[in-house]
Amino acid sequence: MTTPSHSDPTAWMSELLNAQQAMLRAWSEPMPAATDRRFAGEAWQKDPRYELMASNYLSYARLLCGAIDGAAADARSKAQWQFALRQVLDTLSPANCLATNPEALELAVASGGASLAEGMRLFLQDVAKGRISMTDEQAFEVGRNVATTPGSVVFENELIQLIQYAPTTLKVHKRPLLIVPPCINKFYILDLQPDNSLVAHAVAQGHTVFLVSWRNVSAAQGHLGWDDYLELGVIAAIDTALAVSGADRVNTLGFCVGGTLLACALAVLAARGERKASSMTLLTAMLDFRDTGEIGLLVDEEMVTRREAAIGRGGVLQGRELAQVFASLRANDLIWPYVVNGYLKGKAPPAFDLLFWNGDDTNLPGPMFCWYLRNAYLENKLREPGATVQCGEAVDFGSIDVPAFLYASRDDHIVPWHTAYATTGLLGGDTTFVLGASGHIAGVINPPAKAKRNHWVGKAGAQPQAWLETAEAVPGSWWPAWTKWLARQAGAQVAAPKNAGNRKYPAIEPAPGRYVKEKAS
Repeated sequence: MTTPSHSDPTAWMSELLNAQQAMLRAWSEPMPAATDRRFAGEAWQKDPRYELMASNYLSYARLLCGAIDGAAADARSKAQWQFALRQVLDTLSPANCLATNPEALELAVASGGASLAEGMRLFLQDVAKGRISMTDEQAFEVGRNVATTPGSVVFENELIQLIQYAPTTLKVHKRPLLIVPPCINKFYILDLQPDNSLVAHAVAQGHTVFLVSWRNVSAAQGHLGWDDYLELGVIAAIDTALAVSGADRVNTLGFCVGGTLLACALAVLAARGERKASSMTLLTAMLDFRDTGEIGLLVDEEMVTRREAAIGRGGVLQGRELAQVFASLRANDLIWPYVVNGYLKGKAPPAFDLLFWNGDDTNLPGPMFCWYLRNAYLENKLREPGATVQCGEAVDFGSIDVPAFLYASRDDHIVPWHTAYATTGLLGGDTTFVLGASGHIAGVINPPAKAKRNHWVGKAGAQPQAWLETAEAVPGSWWPAWTKWLARQAGAQVAAPKNAGNRKYPAIEPAPGRYVKEKAS
């Protein structure tokens, strides 16, 4: 942080006055508590004491945030302080304390203390679990009522299982679709329920769909690195899908970090002179890590070096730790509502498939995670041609000369949409960019039948904001635009396969397979 030089008293006084004026404005303009959903309930509004408490809390929070905005510091430092301050302010909300939450107090009186007893039971239950419950976890079971699209595991190694889904059409496109989901979560976000399954949708459009199921690694796989995720993961899956389908090439799709892995693998194959993909779809994925949103504020040289010393040569990054980081980015959505409703009000969370998936933690090998952290988030080397050597090859995304469909979500707090847009300038083939409404997950999982949200389409240009200003807003899901584009890359229609796998790769077990059911230890 820099401050005005004392040798320039005029500039110093000006900075001081500006900061004081910002603080006075924040304090003198009370924030109406009803505008914040934490304090919008009737109990907060009917008692002026609680309404004043909430209003003062919001005004004081704005005062502190304004003081940081007015500080003489660089943008990154300010953003880091704002992030840290928000964690403190969110924690100190009067809604989070029994003594200052009128809704919880009224419920305690009305129930004769039963709500407090139930809240204590839920609290102790979560202490035993080591995490806050966000849904009724007993309501779901992988393979029973989530991840239910029929298929078979046709290949496995120490890192992945490869699922081939059963066709639902008499004919399928000659070129199959290979899906690479993120390895930091279980794959079934793409196959939650039949009515919102991207996997089932692609199958219904006449594609033979293969999908990578990443292993929830244990100490036995703690030695695996980034190159292993390319060779044993993506490249092995591509080769198997080609061998089983008999196609000349595969269409490929990568979601989030799965998209980063996919692009790196295709660049490695291109460096080897192997053209095995006919197209690439990236969903909310980053190849240029110049602006990574709030996650990037947590990454610096000291943090990365510490991680490398701890697990960089072997070990496991616990999935629970990653989950806590992501939850902290949206604490008022993913932490405190469950504390208040559960522990203060004694209300167990309802069944919600998305939150069941969100709580299904996945571990990562330390060497793989540390390589990714340094080369992507810290040093942003992936985007530079030849700056990284992966699987023995100098990686250049410009060598990926296949048609690419790039999707981003406008309110994504994990992959900012303008960062995803930067990929349009890195690839060597024609690119189609589509921007959807909502966030990282809800924007992607948006089936057409629900007729929700909208998306934007337009001709890719140099700057994301200029693209948005000229893009056309289209009602509803982006899925139809993608499936129409994908059909053009998928080849002629042929008879659908009668059985999964082939003689070399016979079916091992029914989908969703064993790996996705392994729990993080």
